[in-house]
Amino acid sequence: MRQLGMPGAQNIYVVAGLALAAIAILAFLANFITRLIIHRIVKTVIKGTATTRDDILLRHRVFERLSQLAPALIIYWLAPQALAGFPQAAALIVTLSFIYMVVIGVLFLDGLLNAGLEIYRTFPMSRQMPIRSFVQVGKLLIYLGGFISVLSLLLGESPVTFLAGLGALAAVFMFVFKDPILGFVAGIQLSSNRMVAIGDWITMKKYDLDGDVEEIALTTVKVRNFDKTITTVPTQALINESFRNWRGMQETGGRRIKRSIHVDLSTIRFLSDDDIARLSRVQQLKPYIEEKTRELATHNDKHGIDPASLINGRRMTNVGTFRAWLEFYLKNHPMISKDLTFLVRQLEPVATGLPIEIYVFTTTTIWTEYESIQADIFDHILAAAREFDLRIYQQPSGADIAGLKISPQVGA
Repeated sequence: MRQLGMPGAQNIYVVAGLALAAIAILAFLANFITRLIIHRIVKTVIKGTATTRDDILLRHRVFERLSQLAPALIIYWLAPQALAGFPQAAALIVTLSFIYMVVIGVLFLDGLLNAGLEIYRTFPMSRQMPIRSFVQVGKLLIYLGGFISVLSLLLGESPVTFLAGLGALAAVFMFVFKDPILGFVAGIQLSSNRMVAIGDWITMKKYDLDGDVEEIALTTVKVRNFDKTITTVPTQALINESFRNWRGMQETGGRRIKRSIHVDLSTIRFLSDDDIARLSRVQQLKPYIEEKTRELATHNDKHGIDPASLINGRRMTNVGTFRAWLEFYLKNHPMISKDLTFLVRQLEPVATGLPIEIYVFTTTTIWTEYESIQADIFDHILAAAREFDLRIYQQPSGADIAGLKISPQVGA
């Protein structure tokens, strides 16, 4: 160098510059080689496996992020030797390279948690025990640790010093992170008590919520309503307030039908012999009518009942026979469960007539099938009521009022 006319002081800069250039080339080669290994070897191995769960690691670029540590390590190890004559510059480059490694480490762990969450969701138990809130807490701690590490490197202080300072600021952090903390605690309660899981159908009147749970996060629960809108509610709201979970109905395999028809009281009467003969032609009623006729005749003969009056003794009524037919009809319906609660009952008469309540369960929980079954059953029941000379109550309509004949007032 001296022969080239360059002063000795400049030789140091030239050597340092050449050394840094060499380090940069080595860092580039390290990055290239690690990427090549990932794309050629790791990717080939993963694609060749039978399971698709390991493909999730590639999709979240877990290995690609990890490969970026290679150039940072080259710089971290070789920069102090290359810049031996420049301790301050060497320290700065080492610090920056270490900060870069911390950032890459944080991003790697972030991608690993994302991939782990997606892999966990491929297992059936993920619907019962969602862990998204735990993953979010883990991310929060990772990013907080990364931030403290970077700050300590820039200021040249120990991370313990910052952690001690955080203890003094605990009240401030409790206020700032109030929602995440409450959401995390609520998420633990929801998961441990199995109060709600992914895929559950829940209803919550306060939030006009009626649909399937799609996501349980750290601070919110996302629900897709049946009208395809999405409602988000605070996670702690599911702990502090009441909501209905239809999981029990889905697990039993049957959905309840609980509906009443109101019979006009003026159409309820005793059955005549002609009525009994006519209704005996109904296949489902014939055994009932024959057995009931014998039972009533035996009872009335035993107690010497005078048949001259209809209210003497015991007699069959059209509404009682109608209720018996309802039981036979529903018990023989292929889509009505025989194992769950089965009830056809008469309720207290009200202003709209005599309620006959049907309380049964279908053999399916699919909404569209359930509605179709319920509609078919009540179509048949409403039409069949006329065969018993019963009229189903409905409020007078405009046509009913228009058909009324009003007598002229006297003296008009």
